[in-house]
Amino acid sequence: MATNVLIAFYSRGGTIETLANAIAEGARAEGAEVRLRRARELVSAELMAKVPGWSENAARQNALYEAPAEADADWADAIVLGTPTRFGAVSSELKAYIDGLGGLWFQGKLNGKAGSVFASTSTNHGGNESTILSLYNPLAHLGLVIVPLGYADASLYKAGTPYGASAVVNGRDLLAPTEDDLAVARFQGCRVARIATALKPLRAVG
Repeated sequence: MATNVLIAFYSRGGTIETLANAIAEGARAEGAEVRLRRARELVSAELMAKVPGWSENAARQNALYEAPAEADADWADAIVLGTPTRFGAVSSELKAYIDGLGGLWFQGKLNGKAGSVFASTSTNHGGNESTILSLYNPLAHLGLVIVPLGYADASLYKAGTPYGASAVVNGRDLLAPTEDDLAVARFQGCRVARIATALKPLRAVG
């Protein structure tokens, strides 16, 4: 039976979306079944209209990806969370999804599943590591086994962080994640899928 990997993310301009798809590619290379889910906006359409491209990108992505649901987390053997930095922390859109998992937490249904995180920012030293690490807290509370990357692959010596894949995209000279960024993301997908597969029999015996 295939290992199920949920990649739940929020992406406004497409950077996190691109990393999410690279992580999905890595997980699928390990034989995993993947669900990509995009968290929805919490702000008004009027506010979105003030930022060039926001409304259009949201509409495009929402047509491609369903919103994450509690059932997706229940289905998953691994949950990978992706978010842009918001003042050095998780976006409210993704946090709202995490906050909605209390029912599964109460039932203990997430215990022993693999959990991992990735992030992006638009400035150097803009909070990728602090954002990823801040999400380790809810992963621990939910009972997931946190899967960092360490330096277990050569790609980590060129990009990313030992905590999770990342990218810096400023929209000027840096328009999208680099190939080095994507290599780390693919490795993250592979690593998470492998560890989730190893954890499955342990979860079955409690």
